[in-house]
Amino acid sequence: MKLLRRLGIDLGTSNTLIWAENEGVVLSEPTLVAVSIEERKILAVGNEAKEMVGKTPEYIEVVKPLEDGAIADYEVSEAMIKAFLRRVIGKNWFVGPEVMIGVPAGITQVEQRAVLDAALGAGARKVYLIDKPLAAAIGTKIPVAESLGNMIVDLGGGNTEAAVVALGGIVTHNSGKVGGIKIDRAIVDHFRKVYGIIIGEQTAEMVKIKLGSAVKLKRVETTEVTGRDFLSGLPKSIQVDSEAVYEVLKPILGMILEVIQGALAITPPELLSDIIDRGIVLAGGSSQIRNLNVLLTREIGVSVHVALEPQLCVIKGIGLALENLDTYKKALCQQ
Repeated sequence: MKLLRRLGIDLGTSNTLIWAENEGVVLSEPTLVAVSIEERKILAVGNEAKEMVGKTPEYIEVVKPLEDGAIADYEVSEAMIKAFLRRVIGKNWFVGPEVMIGVPAGITQVEQRAVLDAALGAGARKVYLIDKPLAAAIGTKIPVAESLGNMIVDLGGGNTEAAVVALGGIVTHNSGKVGGIKIDRAIVDHFRKVYGIIIGEQTAEMVKIKLGSAVKLKRVETTEVTGRDFLSGLPKSIQVDSEAVYEVLKPILGMILEVIQGALAITPPELLSDIIDRGIVLAGGSSQIRNLNVLLTREIGVSVHVALEPQLCVIKGIGLALENLDTYKKALCQQ
């Protein structure tokens, strides 16, 4: 039995990560839950649920309990958090852990309450909420306590959030319901409409990683993709090239650009000059789309670069905030 202590949770639409005091990141699993349709009984969570995607009988479904970074299914989310905590702590808890959870900066008080209640219901002793863009900035080692402005863009599975941070908090913020999941679904739709084959989101993600680029590649790349023929229902393989994937990504990346431009448009001029000098930092798993920083630099006119280990920025920031509670307490929501 572990006597825990403090835990940080990056509760994402696509993936959930847990940080433990003195240990670092101890869990990284898909935000997926397999449930029985009639009884709503939890059958598997995380990696175990992912292995069931596309293979379940009609009385089982694999669901994403979060939508656009906010809890969409309270009971399933609570059960998932409890299962993840048990994997980290063990089943026999002496004292519930002190937990900090990263949430989108734009969520409502009702959505905040849902996250707090889910964590408390899962066994947490005390719960803090921190805005994900602020956590990402802390995790990238941006000096957020300074009066100088810094822009961080957190590109997640369901959400893109652009924020300007200064003096320990978020000064301006803009968000959009666009991220890695939207790209995967657009690729799925493209294959069905253009090629007449049906693929799953996991195959779409593979295509995105292998061929996706925010700018046209000088040398066209190809890969073979297998799916189910829309008309015959039989397996079908086709060759797909990077130019086709670029055209699918283009409008979605345009939406991400609009989110960033929207945040810049409401940023005070004094902080804008700081951002021009310091550039914009990208965090989150979707920031790893090839050449995204090149596209954004060209369109915005400000240097844009991707943080080191961008998929870990938020969880690292949550861990640092937990270790320095007095410094960040004013920026937190707590229960």
